Amino acid sequence: MTNRTRTDSLLLAGFCAFLFLYGLGQFGLIGADEPRYAQVAREMLERHDWITPVLGGQPWLEKPPLYYWQAMLAYRIFGVSDWAARLPAALDATFLVLAVYFFLRRFRPGFELDGALLTASSAGIVGYARAASMDMALAAAFTIGMLGWWAWRESGKRIYLAVFYGFMALGMLAKGPVAPLLAAAVIVLYAAAVRELRLVLKTLWLPGILLFCAIALPWYFAVQMRNPEFFRVFILEHNLARFSRDLYHHREPFWYYLPVTALALVPWTIFVIAAFVHRVRLWWAKPTSVGEGEGALEDQFSMFACCWLLVPVVFFSISQSKLPGYILPALPAGALLLADYLRQHLEQSKPEPAAKGLAVLHALLAGSLIVPALLIAYLVTQHRLPRGQPMLVALAVAFVLCAGIALTLVRKTGLRMLRFVTLITVVLAMGAVLKLGSGALDQTLSARPLAQEIAGMETHPLPLAVYHVRRELEYGLTFYRNQLTLNYDWGRVPPAEHLLVAPENSLAEIAKLVGGRRVSYLGHYAAQRVDYYWVAAAGAGSTH
Repeated sequence: MTNRTRTDSLLLAGFCAFLFLYGLGQFGLIGADEPRYAQVAREMLERHDWITPVLGGQPWLEKPPLYYWQAMLAYRIFGVSDWAARLPAALDATFLVLAVYFFLRRFRPGFELDGALLTASSAGIVGYARAASMDMALAAAFTIGMLGWWAWRESGKRIYLAVFYGFMALGMLAKGPVAPLLAAAVIVLYAAAVRELRLVLKTLWLPGILLFCAIALPWYFAVQMRNPEFFRVFILEHNLARFSRDLYHHREPFWYYLPVTALALVPWTIFVIAAFVHRVRLWWAKPTSVGEGEGALEDQFSMFACCWLLVPVVFFSISQSKLPGYILPALPAGALLLADYLRQHLEQSKPEPAAKGLAVLHALLAGSLIVPALLIAYLVTQHRLPRGQPMLVALAVAFVLCAGIALTLVRKTGLRMLRFVTLITVVLAMGAVLKLGSGALDQTLSARPLAQEIAGMETHPLPLAVYHVRRELEYGLTFYRNQLTLNYDWGRVPPAEHLLVAPENSLAEIAKLVGGRRVSYLGHYAAQRVDYYWVAAAGAGSTH
């Protein structure tokens, strides 16, 4: 191992550990999906069932199994916990970053560390690497597969094409047919852009197709055999209907993914846009030249990255159901595009400093990250930025960072320092969020503190029900108490003695719902404005 490789390894290990793994359990599972997916994996593990996803004892067929399998292994090794539920995504993100590094070291040596760190530090990658969800598994499998395809394209070695098919199969196990569908669209668009449509037919390699089927299809056949409703629920409802109709109330405007992608690429957004525009302008000026001459494939790689970045944005913009995580497979393409852009500019005999306009815009964006990071507790608890000293301190720190980045980038060797000076702000912002915001995030967005508070008052385990609470809280309580949470809103008032979580000051409504049964107020959880009660068994007495 050379000194450079050793240094790169230490830097990558340190950044991945800090950005993806450090403080993974400092705040509890948030949103509806994190606790729900974590609980499905737990129930599958308890039932020793690796085929049928189960939630509340019933088949839950909305998603494929790759994340569940990963979480089950994490639970078996480390025990069931919120950080173990997030561990698969953190490891998937690490594998993604390593794949970018080794790909660039083989095909674009000298810029492998830049590409890997640009990928690792993008906001969308960091955020979803710390979430218990399927999105990072899909992004990692899709990225490794697409890198395998380009490696085959550039080297001609079929082993790389086998990597492409194998990881597309894993992508199908991560989130369904969207992985091979996006891959096909990227390849077709790229082949059309470089006027080599025969690439599409050359990609259709029978051994690769058989490998894809051997990896992806056994689970689909097995789950269909056990659950005849699987095809209707998963394919027809959660793929086709979700794409064509706003089935689950996730409607957003057509342009939704433009700002989402821009935010997900922070802090590199300005230079990624510059790299994208630069490459498209070259292609538009003379499209036939993209595939001509010595080193043509090196030039084409940027075009391939543009197609890769563009296709998911357009595809999911057409979808009637939109969620931020859908765009994750596009983000590594932005980092690769920027890495190639830097390579082309810095390998010139006289590399120029960054254009002043780009440098200033990038500095403003990167440096301003520290403001919401330092004020995260105010944003989470008060939903606004504070006035006075906290705001002045945050703005002063941001000004220093912005000025330092801008002054560095406009120097003659500025672009060489782009990665270094920008990562300083990423590390500071991440540290501030974990140090200053974890408590507020846990108290206001997670069910973990409430579940612990209720458990501390119980003399013996009781069933739990909810009434008029957010589904995020309902699913969170289900995970942290490891029991089915009944919901009064669905007409499910348990006849047995149970606990109830409801909005504050709901006692009068609850009394009507339970039909005169005895109800005792137990406590108030101010951070999420809910009360919790003890409800007697039917026939055990009147409300008080």
